[in-house]
Amino acid sequence: MTTTTREIHLAARPNGWPTQENFALVTTDLPAPAAGQVLVRNTHMSVDPYMRPRMNDVKSYVPPFQVGEPLDGAAIGKVVESTVDNLAVGDLVLHRLGWREHALLDAAEARRIEPIDGVDVSHYLGVLGTTGLTAYVGLLDIARFKAGDTVFVSGAAGAVGSVAGQIARLRGAKRVVGSAGSAAKVAHLTKKLGFDAAFNYRDGPVADGLTAAAPDGIDVYFDNVGGDQLEAAIGALHDHGRVAMCGSIAQYNESTPPPGPRNLALAVGKRLTLRGFIVIDHFGRTSDMVREVGGWLASGELVAEETFVDGLDNAVAGFLGMLRGENTGKMVIRL
Repeated sequence: MTTTTREIHLAARPNGWPTQENFALVTTDLPAPAAGQVLVRNTHMSVDPYMRPRMNDVKSYVPPFQVGEPLDGAAIGKVVESTVDNLAVGDLVLHRLGWREHALLDAAEARRIEPIDGVDVSHYLGVLGTTGLTAYVGLLDIARFKAGDTVFVSGAAGAVGSVAGQIARLRGAKRVVGSAGSAAKVAHLTKKLGFDAAFNYRDGPVADGLTAAAPDGIDVYFDNVGGDQLEAAIGALHDHGRVAMCGSIAQYNESTPPPGPRNLALAVGKRLTLRGFIVIDHFGRTSDMVREVGGWLASGELVAEETFVDGLDNAVAGFLGMLRGENTGKMVIRL
């Protein structure tokens, strides 16, 4: 028996900032699961910054979205039909076919979720999923954080940044500072997430804000933004400072690349380490992350904020809002 469902396709490649016209909501029919497959009714889907570069027709670490084809991304759903013994009807699973109401999957592509008492299942798209793993690996493995470091996180009120800053605090940082795009988000960082200081990067030169927040300089920079925030961090880093280069959201929607940091030559004299990373190379650390971060989450020591948008009809608006920084913590679309 077929299942009539809806999915969002890339209708046209954006030039600069995406608009609603770049997407199409399409009705389609899915066949019954074949041997080795499951049909999943999605309940939550993720929208993330990395999805914007995938809308460009350029070579990257993950293939670009194709015009006229459905988008994809992390999603949580409930199994509604199954042809395999290890996934039963009613099981909650994590998989990669988001941006649609139903997903027809090979069973190997679905991972059953084992809920943690007191922790919402949606967190498996954020702090207990690739978002949390990105923060965990970026801070601990890429930036080689150690207790006593002073850490600066850009985009600190976002999904990855908010977790990275809290991991630094819980692992014994001397000082954790963050940047955000509004006074409300700055207050959220210091009053709720335990950052020692934060500043609004829109209020003036980033270098001035960072100097005020970390007057003695920094040891580690977790970079979600790039641009002038990376430049300010290079200026503030101590000798042998380390940078985990996670993302450059400041330039994802620019039609022409912005110039690189003007002070990059300081990396030589300061003997800095600037290292980019992609989370898909580090999935082997997932169990370590879930064990440690999940414990902090269950105990209340770590706060995982979520911003919800309801309905597939509003998923594009949620994605565009995330790019504009309208979310606090992880942006999740409830289906």
